[in-house]
Amino acid sequence: MKPGPKRSLSEEAIVGAALKLLGERGGDAVSMRSIAGEVGVAPNAIYTYFPDKAAVLRAVVDRLIGEQSLDVFSDRTMPWRHRIREVALGLRARLLDHPGATRLLLGAPMDGPRALAYGEKLLDLLAEAGLSEEDAARASYTLIVYLLGSIALEAAELDPAAPTPPEDDRIAQRRKGFEAIPAESFPRTAASVDVMAAYISTDQFLWGLERVLDGLVRD
Repeated sequence: MKPGPKRSLSEEAIVGAALKLLGERGGDAVSMRSIAGEVGVAPNAIYTYFPDKAAVLRAVVDRLIGEQSLDVFSDRTMPWRHRIREVALGLRARLLDHPGATRLLLGAPMDGPRALAYGEKLLDLLAEAGLSEEDAARASYTLIVYLLGSIALEAAELDPAAPTPPEDDRIAQRRKGFEAIPAESFPRTAASVDVMAAYISTDQFLWGLERVLDGLVRD
């Protein structure tokens, strides 16, 4: 029997396989063995590139963050706030396309080369907005916590093995859940159903972002 075609292997191929498994079967399905099966190699071949599963997952997070172009950060034809808004919306859209992997954001350090490049550009932009070096670093952390926390909470409600439903459908489904809460016990919640149902909306995401920026930088 002739041997089959030789399979190429690289860090990118391994990360791509892990991302595919996360999207199809969720985090519990990702192991060094399952990744090896996905790329068609023996499990020990994966260890040539990554020491363990945690390292693979860190690389997955870095890849997701790095999928967005950094060019908008440097586009001085746009006000700095508009650039942060565009970057934030782009990051949200890309991460919500991969809800299974996005859930890793709160459990994996953001220390990969793409994440570091993203952070460096954000620091440049905040310095351009007039913040001192120390304040820019503190503001950058605050923004990242808001962005990733908001996106991760949205992703937690999504089925990683299914396409992300339209925003209006997701809001309608959330509204049904809130409407079942007894108004006599939780009157303020009942009165705020429409707003709470839309916590996962683009409008709410931007509402929060603008107020964070208002607190960080006084134009």
